[in-house]
Amino acid sequence: MTTPNRREFLAGAAALAITGPASAVSPNDRFTVGVIGCGGMGTSHAKTLAARKDVAIAYVCDPDDKRSAAAAKAVAAIAGNAPATERDLRKVLDDKSVDAVWVATCDHWHAPAAILAVDAGKHVYVEKPCSHNLREGRLMIDAARRNKKVMQVGTQRRSSDFAQSGIKALRDGAIGEVLVAKVWNSQLRRNIGKAKADQPPANLDYDLWVGPAPMKPFQPNLLHYNWHWFYDFGTGDIGNDGVHQIDVARWGLGVEGLPTRVSAMGGKYFFDDDQEFPDTMVVSFEYGTGAGRPKMLVYEQRIWSPYAQEGEENGDVFYGTKGMMTLGRSGWQIFGERNEPGPSAKGSISLPPHHSNFLDCIKSGAMPNADIAVNHPSSALCHLGNIASRLGRNLRLDPVKEEVVGDDEATRLLRRTYRDGHWAAPKGV
Repeated sequence: MTTPNRREFLAGAAALAITGPASAVSPNDRFTVGVIGCGGMGTSHAKTLAARKDVAIAYVCDPDDKRSAAAAKAVAAIAGNAPATERDLRKVLDDKSVDAVWVATCDHWHAPAAILAVDAGKHVYVEKPCSHNLREGRLMIDAARRNKKVMQVGTQRRSSDFAQSGIKALRDGAIGEVLVAKVWNSQLRRNIGKAKADQPPANLDYDLWVGPAPMKPFQPNLLHYNWHWFYDFGTGDIGNDGVHQIDVARWGLGVEGLPTRVSAMGGKYFFDDDQEFPDTMVVSFEYGTGAGRPKMLVYEQRIWSPYAQEGEENGDVFYGTKGMMTLGRSGWQIFGERNEPGPSAKGSISLPPHHSNFLDCIKSGAMPNADIAVNHPSSALCHLGNIASRLGRNLRLDPVKEEVVGDDEATRLLRRTYRDGHWAAPKGV
């Protein structure tokens, strides 16, 4: 497994721009799209897209008939006509008129669905984290480049004006050299209880929902949201919510690729239920010196603690040699060397600019703001943090090969086990 250095990444970007869009769409034409996954985020995408004049939603797809029906109804209320509903994403991908798909499925379906989609000739907008495990992220990059397709990840801060201006201020030296970034994820989740195996509801194709993951008996507290907290299907809250702030932290630090060392502590300090991932954790990622000083990214998670820090439940702070910057959901603020307030900006995060960036790049062949190669290292930090916390020990990494050094157990967790012979299991895993 290898990760591109800056030169390789820019070469990939140039190659995509030179070749142009793989399936040109006239500026006067409408994009025909499908939305795969009709939960809260998928339906939000569908409603946002339905309001656009340059998009026609042909399909909404979900293994739960009730969810796809509700999404189709929501689209019809905005666009005036209802899209077709499907359970199986292959029906959407087989339609050659579909230009692009939005993948807003559970985490374990992100990479398999995205890879199948670009192999079927579709451009892909895939929700965060881009992958369920580190290896899948590399396969997604390979698939997007192989098929010359645009693959945007749903970390929409990358297309937010205020976040872009904040990062520019850091690049321009507003707080000197940035050496440390801290991320916090502090909010109140709920106890999901303890449940036993049961029969899935008739409106749900549970076998299809499980897909290429190992088969696990259905239990009532698994669907539709709590899969986030189970190893086989989710990535914990670090991958669910923390990935947004981790991506911003990595962006602001200016670090590319993977760190050289990861340390973590955490566990279930608060909830007594079926959740498998930690509710409390602290993870530190150290980046090697290279040509300059080492840098560190610190992630803190307390999903039972709804108390704002720096005015935000979830956010970032950057520490530089001449000051610090806080950057949250509503803006950024610089503080000088004696904590005196400096420049600031207000803003908000929304889907339309990120959608527009994706669709514009399909037309132009340019690299999107949250290209799969941009997000892969951010999602990888979530996976590495989970591995270090789960095993209770530090990890040393070869960031070029994307490998853990001297730890066979951790190395195995860079990948996952798929159901034998399942049609959606990615090749090369």
